[in-house]
Amino acid sequence: MGKIKRDLPIRIVILLLSLISPAAMALDCSDNIISDKKICALAVAGDADAQYSMGFMYSFMLGPEYYSAAMPWYLKAAEQGHPKAQLDLGGMYAGGLGVKQNYVTAIQWMMKAAEQGYANAQYRLGNMYDSGLGVKQNYVTAIQWYLKAAEQDHSSAQYNLGNMYAKGEGVKQNYSTASQWYMKSAEGGNIFAQYDLGLMYAKGEGVKQNYSTAKHYFGQSCENGYHIGCDEYRKLNEKGIQ
Repeated sequence: MGKIKRDLPIRIVILLLSLISPAAMALDCSDNIISDKKICALAVAGDADAQYSMGFMYSFMLGPEYYSAAMPWYLKAAEQGHPKAQLDLGGMYAGGLGVKQNYVTAIQWMMKAAEQGYANAQYRLGNMYDSGLGVKQNYVTAIQWYLKAAEQDHSSAQYNLGNMYAKGEGVKQNYSTASQWYMKSAEGGNIFAQYDLGLMYAKGEGVKQNYSTAKHYFGQSCENGYHIGCDEYRKLNEKGIQ
């Protein structure tokens, strides 16, 4: 009676892969590491999702020494229009991970993903225009990309959009609109939005001053690990604010 073939546990797969030099890895399944070779075989056959999975495994599961091995897999998936691969490829170029840092190329790949409506890419692209990395700093364009992501409930984009309105960057300063975006972001669990919303209620900026509501949002940020929120919560608590 023949032995039943079983898949290797993922931790064993990762351990075995870690013993192989990235330079020795080819875009095939000849290394005999993954027992059933299903994902790798699909990737070699041209399946974009599988190619992305291979890139993700090398870059995020194995660590920095395997970034260079991840790049060709991400590229193959990205060239087929896979938005997550396009964004991650852009991130690799932006960070100089496994490839020479190149913000211009990073922007190009992020743009491809963002134009497909991928919220994470729209947010990252907004960051690039906001900070002037790879492109001329442009707050108006940053807001446009943040807005696209924010409308898809991307909490970090909502928070950054709130910041733009609060500071008057690329748009007329409007604390009321800022508070609305902070509120959406805070509801999504963003600790910085929760804290800043607390400040707005404490100061009465864009909202009616309400120390109890301020304490509520400071408390939320504190519970989620933002120690500055804890400090503000304690101060209001010591003043007897309920």
